Amino acid sequence: MSARENILARIRSANKTGKASDVIGGSAADRLTSSPLSPIPDLTGNVTDRFKQRCVDAASTLDEVHQMEDVPKAVSRYLTEKELPMSLVCWPEFKNLPWSESSIQFESRGAIGDDKVGVTGSYCAVAETGTLVLLSGQDHHATTSLLPETHIAVVRRDRILKTMEEAWQLMRSEVGLLPRQVAFISGPSRTADIEMTLVYGAHGPFRVHVILVDE
Repeated sequence: MSARENILARIRSANKTGKASDVIGGSAADRLTSSPLSPIPDLTGNVTDRFKQRCVDAASTLDEVHQMEDVPKAVSRYLTEKELPMSLVCWPEFKNLPWSESSIQFESRGAIGDDKVGVTGSYCAVAETGTLVLLSGQDHHATTSLLPETHIAVVRRDRILKTMEEAWQLMRSEVGLLPRQVAFISGPSRTADIEMTLVYGAHGPFRVHVILVDE
């Protein structure tokens, strides 16, 4: 037995414990299973209103529609206002929407370098920070929110949660084993690393547009 192992053995014996790895592993497993909440601020007021305000604070833009079938009209309205291309890529869940009625050309696939506009859904959203939560998957292409210059995210009103802690709790209860990527998006990409000048689109989209859907 080496000197290190001898010392550790004496410590374990004094503490009446087994291997250190067993103790650490057990503590980690208990922590992951119980997922205790850290202190949460008292967020009063309407959850949706707070989310909308925090989106604006994070330099996102907003629109609201009553039903999912109205999303293409909202997208067309935004693209026209910003003088952006009327073509886009979107997640498969939106491929059956009436895009052609709004004069929009679409492809249901992951984005590549040449795509200018990407439309995604969202797993949920966080009112406290105006954050979109996206989970990657076979039909939830991560590139669609990352590569295009403009990211349009569809958020269901009933999936807006108060805090990040609530979002993690929801993922643990609904999803269980998390996917390869969980993305948290709070407004367009930006940096002020160079001469303290704020620059948009440094590591992702220049623009983030959120469309809230009632049902």
